[in-house]
Amino acid sequence: MYSNKHIIKISTPILLSLLAQNIIQVIDTAFLGRVGEVELGASALAGIIYIAIYTLGFGFSMGSQILIGRRNGEKNYNKIGDIVIQGAIFLLIPAILLIPLLRYGAVHWIPAMFESADVAGAVTEYLEWRVFGIIFAFVNLMFRAFYIGTARTKVLTVNAVVMAGTNVIFDYGLIFGNLGMPELGIAGAAIASVIAEFASTVFLLVYTRKTVDPDKYGFRKIRFQWSVIKKVLDISVFMMVQYLFSIVTWMLFFVFIENYMGERPLAVTNIVRSFYTILTIPSQALGAVASTLVSNTIGADKRDEVINLIKRIAFISLGVMVCVIGIVSAFPRTMIRIYTDDPSLINDTVLPFYVLISSLPIYSMGSVLFNSVSGTGNTRTALKFEIITLFFYLSYMWFVIIHMRFSVAVAWTTEHVYWFFLLTLSFIYLRSGKWKERKI
Repeated sequence: MYSNKHIIKISTPILLSLLAQNIIQVIDTAFLGRVGEVELGASALAGIIYIAIYTLGFGFSMGSQILIGRRNGEKNYNKIGDIVIQGAIFLLIPAILLIPLLRYGAVHWIPAMFESADVAGAVTEYLEWRVFGIIFAFVNLMFRAFYIGTARTKVLTVNAVVMAGTNVIFDYGLIFGNLGMPELGIAGAAIASVIAEFASTVFLLVYTRKTVDPDKYGFRKIRFQWSVIKKVLDISVFMMVQYLFSIVTWMLFFVFIENYMGERPLAVTNIVRSFYTILTIPSQALGAVASTLVSNTIGADKRDEVINLIKRIAFISLGVMVCVIGIVSAFPRTMIRIYTDDPSLINDTVLPFYVLISSLPIYSMGSVLFNSVSGTGNTRTALKFEIITLFFYLSYMWFVIIHMRFSVAVAWTTEHVYWFFLLTLSFIYLRSGKWKERKI
């Protein structure tokens, strides 16, 4: 049985790695908030479009992580390298093919989604450069799956520092023209993000080569093996679709805000989204831990310990989130000032910020339980839960934003609806015990 101390020990580096991955967008937001409201809002929309593609690789890597965790629990270490190598080869193919398609779409298709020509132009400018990062991001995902799946997460802490440090330096240089670099504005933010992801790939390649035993984990065989990819896809395809559905509806939220409310509400929404990204990282990390440890525990044939494990991780997640809420809710204006110096924009952001905070306790529990469903290997069931939840989420979103034209603060109550349904469905399923017979 994993102790609470062990859970926290594994989750902390994952937390930092998630922070590094998400901090790229957050740092872009903080810097671009000093450029203008159009750039601030556009970076959110462009970032979500990029993440929509990223989630396809993320879903595949999560399926790989579950399979790696199961093999690690079974002590079949020599099969793990095949999963990592084949996964990286498989993801590189769509990454290379998607770059020209996305650059074409950024110029010819995406601008039609937006009412504001200025916002559309800024989104296009960002995406034309940002798409090059998808190659490095997909490779990094397979490294992440390996280190989390084998519960060797310390390296992710150092990787977090590498990514965040690189991004800050190049954002500062390329957005504003500092450090002898050209002043590129929002395009500079995109290029800085790509450089940060490249730095992460180089670091993980060097670290893995120097510290991982290639014979133990089966890293000697570098060749295409469809049977291994098929095994991963049997689990991950449902997660890929699940994450894609989720991020597309998330993107619709921002498009609805921009189309039906305007540029100022979009800027407010981007600031709130940045807080959402950062404040939920502890629960995201614990959700990833839950998925891995559930898979490892089942692999070790200790199914009777799974529910108690999930319960403890969920309460750790809730406890951490309560502490986070207590800290940030005391100084909302100070926190918002990270992103903008405009007093009017700060005032408009305070209430939506508090609405966001009120959804976080539900998120903290729901994230752990929903990831635990996937950790059992029942990714098809997790996809069903996502589809049911998104039906209610989209219906509510349409009602409050388009039909009733409520404020940005009310629009953010959509997160309460989303996580309530996902938490409830996951709880019922895990308690039923139907997951115990699933073999992968």
